[in-house]
Amino acid sequence: MSKKKPTHDNNIVTNKKAFHDYFLEEHFEAGIALEGWEVKALRAGRIQIKESHILVKNSEVFLFGAYINPLPAASTHVLADPSRTRKLLLHRHEISKLIGAVEREGYTLAPVNLYWKNGYVKVNIAIAKGKKSFDKRAVKKDRDWQRQKARVMKANNQ
Repeated sequence: MSKKKPTHDNNIVTNKKAFHDYFLEEHFEAGIALEGWEVKALRAGRIQIKESHILVKNSEVFLFGAYINPLPAASTHVLADPSRTRKLLLHRHEISKLIGAVEREGYTLAPVNLYWKNGYVKVNIAIAKGKKSFDKRAVKKDRDWQRQKARVMKANNQ
């Protein structure tokens, strides 16, 4: 018997602001240390990572500012802290690479999305360089041009 891949989307949440504010260069997959009520809230989709960021402290990587809204039924016996700091689980060589990029090269670490993988919650981390306002305008202008071009091509084909 072969295992079937699930047909539903494994993505929990995507940080669209990261795509807008940064040039995302290299991606890493990290595990995340969660409590039981947090996993239940993630299954219900009650998370927001728009304002979150990643910091490296004492050779450990942490996710700050992610807001997981607790389910009323799942967190009755626990004092739930929705915006607590969560530890990210990476290999030592990955952590040293992230430290090098952040400290020496002036990059920042941005959480791109959270998703399910084999029953575990994973975080996609990107080494990112901040965009200037003229970069954001150029990206918007290019996107608008591509959209306009697609409209013209569709009108010509009909």
